[in-house]
This record gives sequence, structure tokens and C-alpha cells, in this order.
Amino acid sequence: MANELKYGDQIHLQNGYNGWQGGYLDTNGHSGAAGGKYQVSTTDTPSRGKGTGTWEILSATGKSTGQPVVSGDVVYLRNQYGGDGGYLDTNGHASDVQKNAGAKYDVSTSEARDRAAGTGRWRILARSSSPADQSVRAGDVVHLWNLYGDNGGFLETNNTTTAVGGKYDLCTNAYFNRSSDVGEWKIHKTQG
Repeated sequence: MANELKYGDQIHLQNGYNGWQGGYLDTNGHSGAAGGKYQVSTTDTPSRGKGTGTWEILSATGKSTGQPVVSGDVVYLRNQYGGDGGYLDTNGHASDVQKNAGAKYDVSTSEARDRAAGTGRWRILARSSSPADQSVRAGDVVHLWNLYGDNGGFLETNNTTTAVGGKYDLCTNAYFNRSSDVGEWKIHKTQG
């Protein structure tokens, strides 16, 4: 099928908060975390800056470029800002306000695929797809579970961000959908 997600594809990830009004996963500003590259938040558009909202999906288990992405696979997400915006990564603890809602870790990008064991690895879990052949497709809704310490939490939006042009802050949470679809992400393939 033409819309199957394959390793090497570039995608945008739209957050499900409040009827898909959570914004698009985006790099925005430099990270102050040790080993961090860019801060991560959401923004209203997938193209706030050139490549800031574009992510290349890569296998963390050795699957080659062009192979289909299957629900349950472990992936890296490499940002395309400046040609290499770093890898989506858990780094440091969530804020105290976020922790009051079950949050675990802060999220940024890192130069390294695995800044520490599992911090850059995400298990992609599709809610469903059609046909139901285990493949992940453009338009599918997924959860992204981080593998730091074998239990890094689910990627979610949580509170507003201070990033200029940003919408919501990102962290991981122990709960896959603690409120209003904050942990759901819709896959959109980039044009081109």
C-alpha cells in the first residue's frame, strides 16, 4: 500500500489534544539539558521553521531503509532542522507541575541516538490501521513509549511552553492518555 510508513520516511506528528488542536511536534530553541541539542514543544504548523517539525523515522533494531514500520517496532525520530536537529530524547525530569499529572521525564533532542541507554528509543504503538496487517500508515494514530530504564513513559503534551511560536510543552507520562488525547499522535507524511 502506498501509505505504509517505511524506514527513512519523513513525517510530521500532530498531537490529539482537544480534538487534534495540540499542535505539531517541533524543535524550538536550544536545550539547556546536559547532552541536549534543542528544546521540543508543539507549534500550530508542521513548518514553523525549515525542518523544525519534520522527523525522519529510523529503526533502532537494524531494519533497513525502505522496510515497513510495524506497530510495536522500536524507532528513533531524527529532527530535520538544519539537516540534523538531533534525536528525540528523554533528558532530565519533568517539571513539578507536570509530575502532579503523572509525568516522568522532560523531552528534548540530543546529538546522539542514545545519549544514555534507551533515552532516544521509542516503541511505536498504533491504535489501529486498515488493513489490519500490523503495518503503520500515514493517518494512523500512535502512542510513542520511551525505553529509558525500560519504562520511560509515553510522549505527551503537558502545559503551555515558553518557546517563541510554540504551543505546548512536551514530557513523558506514566499514563498513555491521561487526559483529552494528549498522548495520541497522528502521522502525516511530508510532501515531496
